[in-house]
Amino acid sequence: MSEVRFKELRHAPPMAVNFAKAVLRARVRPGNAPVLPDEGLRLNDVAQKSRHLAAYRQVCGFSADGHLPITYPHMHAFPLHMALILGDGFPFPAMGLVHVRNRITQFRPIGEREQLNIKCYTGNLTQVEKGYEFSIFTVVSTAGERVWQSESVNFHRGGGHGEKKSPDAQRDKQTTAPAPDLIEEWEVPGDTGRRYASVSGDRNPIHLYPLTAKAFGFKRQIAHGMWSKARCLAALQPELPEQAFTVDVRFKLPMFIPAKVKFARTRQNDGLDFQLLAADGVKPHLGGKVRPVSE
Repeated sequence: MSEVRFKELRHAPPMAVNFAKAVLRARVRPGNAPVLPDEGLRLNDVAQKSRHLAAYRQVCGFSADGHLPITYPHMHAFPLHMALILGDGFPFPAMGLVHVRNRITQFRPIGEREQLNIKCYTGNLTQVEKGYEFSIFTVVSTAGERVWQSESVNFHRGGGHGEKKSPDAQRDKQTTAPAPDLIEEWEVPGDTGRRYASVSGDRNPIHLYPLTAKAFGFKRQIAHGMWSKARCLAALQPELPEQAFTVDVRFKLPMFIPAKVKFARTRQNDGLDFQLLAADGVKPHLGGKVRPVSE
């Protein structure tokens, strides 16, 4: 892929417009040799809105501590993500994409009054067993200092090479995790998807109502993956380090809501491992780890 050319935006693309474009581009197909565009998006001087931040904390479970929740910059980046995958020449339709992994690095706590500069771009297009994976990268800076970055890996089903699973997938299957040192049971209400959608702007029908989810092949609505990640990190908030750290998560089985789930945390020598499990304590919805950034 050639060097990314960034287009500067004056404001975040409206999510209603993004979803209208998603419907119009639903029939896009990648062809035999898909290529990602070399254009990124940039949005500068993004101020925090106190009411929106409070609503996000409430739906995800974070307490107010004067800093942005670790997952909150994703709220600013998501409209740019949508605009990228809905741009002319993007090889995959937005409808049907699955968010499979998300990695966030926070280099220092971000004050809730800081203005942010955000840039997003795509890369790492890979043909996998059952389709294609690609990444959306986000870099957040303030006053010239990089403070936060993320990689969101998305999967498009279809056009895969049919070979064995990736080494990462095999490693996950073979690894036996130690017994957790903390387990909590959570009730996830059926309106969680609608509440998170009202804050995030992600009104994908699969998250809203049983009827709208059934139209896309689900038995009822499912929780947003980034809500699940945020809810886990809210539970870990008092234990998250002040210094630079990374939170790496793999999204696994969908969480049909309402639901009863189990949150499990395990301390490691170099950080924390955590899981979000179904009520049986076996089927995984999410697995993640918190690790310090190596110098």
